[in-house]
Amino acid sequence: MTGSRIVSLGHYQPSRVVTNDEIAQLVETSDEWIRDRVGIVSRRIAGDETVADMAAAAADKALANSGLTAADIDLVVVATCTSVDRSPNVACRVAAKLGINSPGAFDVNTACSGFAYGLGIVDHAIRAGATRNAIVIGAEKLSEFTDWTDRSTCIIFADGAGAAVVTAAAEDESAGVGPVVWGSVPERGDAVRIEGWRPYVAQEGQTVFRWATTALAPLALQACERAGVDPSELAAFVPHQANSRIIDGIAKRLNIPQAIIAKDIVESGNTSAASIPLALSKLVERREVPSGAPVLLFGFGGGLTYAGQVVRCP
Repeated sequence: MTGSRIVSLGHYQPSRVVTNDEIAQLVETSDEWIRDRVGIVSRRIAGDETVADMAAAAADKALANSGLTAADIDLVVVATCTSVDRSPNVACRVAAKLGINSPGAFDVNTACSGFAYGLGIVDHAIRAGATRNAIVIGAEKLSEFTDWTDRSTCIIFADGAGAAVVTAAAEDESAGVGPVVWGSVPERGDAVRIEGWRPYVAQEGQTVFRWATTALAPLALQACERAGVDPSELAAFVPHQANSRIIDGIAKRLNIPQAIIAKDIVESGNTSAASIPLALSKLVERREVPSGAPVLLFGFGGGLTYAGQVVRCP
């Protein structure tokens, strides 16, 4: 039983940038109010791109950066809560677009914690010997599920995708993906929801805020403990990009002043399952985190679900 490691990352965002001033033309709000309440300056909104299109674009970049080919991949996992089609799943469509033959392929829906869940599942599959090279993707098209007349939600959500190629660690190599800490608070599951046949995203913002800023830091510290990494060793913290106040609140309780705190929400908005790999991919692309450095990932959201692990930066 060997561990796993992330060898490369990739991301994709639609070309259309929507500013706060544009949102203010739709609902009663302002650039200043949005920046102050959630920390968002702009977000990307998709046009004709589907969830599968964005997922495949991010995965293609990750694969190109990995040194592997489509023939090497034997598992594709996509985390999403915004796929319109029930079948075929997004993972199968991504595999078809990239020319990956006969992989295990399935979707994971735990909303905003989805990428960390998917990464945990892939790590387990590698440790069990069920797979050797996998792609795990977070991809969302939340604009299709946004009520653009609802000020409480339309200022937040956006579209995009991020992906990671994960492989088995060599026998003489330390694992690059630490043990996952995951769970849920199902009795509060209605706090974030996309329900019905023609649904909009709805959420109880204060409920999510209180839960995230009080309950999650101890769970994130558990992920560090299970990985054998002291929080003072972390080079970066990449949480779900839900709200800048939530991010700051969790980071403060973790007491990690030396770590880079990902704040991709400023330019990308809340992209649910895509937010962690999207933010991590950008940090790596900009070379802000050294290769091999420990990074804490932690997702949380609809369900209410949470998941996180410490990974070594590719």
